[in-house]
Amino acid sequence: MKKKNIIKATLTFALVVVMGISFWSFKTDQKNFEISKNLDIFYSLFRELNLFYVDDVKPEKLMKKGIDEMLESLDPYTTFIPEEDMDDFKFMTTGEYGGIGALISKRGNSIIVAEPYEGFPAQKAGLKAGDVFLELDGMPVTKATVEEVSAKLKGPAKKTLKLKMQRPGSRKPFEVEIVREEIKIDPVTYAGMLDNKVGYIRMSSFTDGCADRIKESFLELRDKKGATTMVLDLRANPGGLMGEAVKIVNLFVRHGEEVVSTKGKVAQWDKTYRATEQPVDTVMPLVLLVNRGSASASEIVAGALQDLDRAVILGSRTFGKGLVQTTRDLSYNTKLKVTTAKYYIPSGRCIQALDYSHRNKDGSVGTIPDSLIHAFKTKRGRVVYDGGGIVPDVKVDQDTLCELAYKLVQDNIIFDYATEFAAAHPTIATPDQFVIDDAIFEGFHKFLLSKSFKYESRSQQVLKALMETAQRERVYEESKNEFEALGKRLTRDVDADLKKFRKEVSDLLADEIVGRYYYQKGAVVASFRDDLDLEKAKVVLANRKGYDAILQPVAEKKAATK
Repeated sequence: MKKKNIIKATLTFALVVVMGISFWSFKTDQKNFEISKNLDIFYSLFRELNLFYVDDVKPEKLMKKGIDEMLESLDPYTTFIPEEDMDDFKFMTTGEYGGIGALISKRGNSIIVAEPYEGFPAQKAGLKAGDVFLELDGMPVTKATVEEVSAKLKGPAKKTLKLKMQRPGSRKPFEVEIVREEIKIDPVTYAGMLDNKVGYIRMSSFTDGCADRIKESFLELRDKKGATTMVLDLRANPGGLMGEAVKIVNLFVRHGEEVVSTKGKVAQWDKTYRATEQPVDTVMPLVLLVNRGSASASEIVAGALQDLDRAVILGSRTFGKGLVQTTRDLSYNTKLKVTTAKYYIPSGRCIQALDYSHRNKDGSVGTIPDSLIHAFKTKRGRVVYDGGGIVPDVKVDQDTLCELAYKLVQDNIIFDYATEFAAAHPTIATPDQFVIDDAIFEGFHKFLLSKSFKYESRSQQVLKALMETAQRERVYEESKNEFEALGKRLTRDVDADLKKFRKEVSDLLADEIVGRYYYQKGAVVASFRDDLDLEKAKVVLANRKGYDAILQPVAEKKAATK
């Protein structure tokens, strides 16, 4: 009887296994059939469009549109990279490309130099911000797109380009020959001392080798300049290579500490990343500056150092991008950048925003319902939360740009005045000394009047939308007088607003003008004067007891006060 039961159980188990395998096989076959079926439908549709659509279609353009729309339905970071964009992809990951070393942009019907990088071919050849491209190797580019001009400027190093340019304020065009170089953008925008104790490093991106640059800058400031505390500025840093983020955290935490882990559909790809090297400093007080432009790898660094109680995070909530992308090679030298996992920092938090419906206009984390927020604990027991992004230990409320300042930037008034100013003034004071005095501000005022500048406040825009709604609903006439009276009260007086918001406008002017003479590093120094985050960071670092208290759990703080 016992033997019979064993045989029966064995047969039953075998039957279950076979049924399980058959069901799994059926599901796999069903999925493969659905894929084949839909690909066949798509091919048939594409063929019929190409044959019978009333106008000629461009297959490559049509296909790219279809691919982009399909991937956009998944998440913002899964993207198709066509062959012509491979140089841009290389630049994003390595910081390198073959070119002239300048940002370009569209201005009306023209392509202009927006910003030449110091020490690279464009700047060495004398090109300045505001210069207009007329010809490139004898070919007119006055009607070209930014992408077309950019593609022509990039290419193999050591090749000479002949440019015909027009400088604002000058009647006669000029020609210049520029030899392309391998452009390597330094991820450390600026490194220096804020005073005799506080070192400062601003990092713009996480490209290949950036951790070595941070290490080099840190040691220079600590060992040669005498820094006893440090500020690492990751504001507006969109991230990049996760491996470099792990190496940067490793500079400040002990060997073996967990930094970040990834979890996705393919279990074999799940991995925990730890500090594998000996650190350079585990005790120096460290403040990290972040804002809602700090994303991805920036959030790994900020989140890991917060979870390990190694640094005080200061500023505003970060962007909330906790998705890992992997690139897969496709045919014809194209690639797919696909989201394969989410990453988790040492406390177990996922940085990815949990609620896509409450994003800010720029895509960063907005309002998060309490029901979606969970508590976690740092290494020492401090309570931290998920829900999207990194919430700073010390929050600094940042005022948004007033509508006037926003419009002056959007309409390139600030940029154009800086171009005119630089043409009329060969030199200015050093970045830390230059100020927008009464004479410069009055010059800007006159420049503004010459442009017949007008703008609407947000209140006016809302009122305008309300009036249009009232007209559609046929109730406008009933309140016409009230609408008109309110409209008059809300109409902006540019002169009055310019006086009211002078400081804000002056700060923007100073940053733009200084950048024309001292480039990126000078603009960073100029921005120090009215940097609320930086001022607060210096206050935090000046009080070691206060700094330590921020990193203490509530229980330890209570015990210390008894």
